[in-house]
Amino acid sequence: MTNLIDTYRHKGLRKRLIDELREMGVKDEKVLGAMLKIPRHYFLSSAFLEFAYENKAFSIAAGQTISQPMTVARQTELLELKAGEKVLEIGTGSGYQTCVLCELGARVYTIERQKELYDTAGPLIQALGYRPQRFFGDGYKGKSPFAPFDKILVTCGAPFVPEDLLAQLKIGGKMIIPVGEGNTQKMIELVRVQDKDILTREHGDFAFVPMLNDKAR
Repeated sequence: MTNLIDTYRHKGLRKRLIDELREMGVKDEKVLGAMLKIPRHYFLSSAFLEFAYENKAFSIAAGQTISQPMTVARQTELLELKAGEKVLEIGTGSGYQTCVLCELGARVYTIERQKELYDTAGPLIQALGYRPQRFFGDGYKGKSPFAPFDKILVTCGAPFVPEDLLAQLKIGGKMIIPVGEGNTQKMIELVRVQDKDILTREHGDFAFVPMLNDKAR
């Protein structure tokens, strides 16, 4: 685990990043406040320490990435989280997005299918004082024993919307998921209005590593 030192310089760079995100159109000050509080450099290799507060994605273990800050901010903003809501996160990754959700007061259930990431994210999340429910397994299947969820956030590109995830969304609940194959995906918002009535909106193009399921291994 990275040495957890947050210097004045890091804090200054983090504030500059948050100001940049605000200028780029992120309006939810609660989201920006959570990202201002959480040191992103803790979640990166020391090789990237000098670049942690640039608006860029970086490689982490197991061939995965930590999303660029604008993507984290936009996905979180689209969720319209309220404190106390139950959120299912598909793709714990480094744990950075998980911590942002926890900082916003969500009750987080997060799934990671890469064992290396599952093992390394846990101690860091805990060291920062957050206590999400963490699971090792296939995100496509969700976590039905804890359903329904108020919100579902998918942090990896999916070729389609998994039906198992949609079934675990409560009436009035919302899922944010990047959908598409190739280098870019459409950010899709799905709101369950009634049991069979799903409202769908698109929110532009983003780039994510692909979502994996058991068939892909």
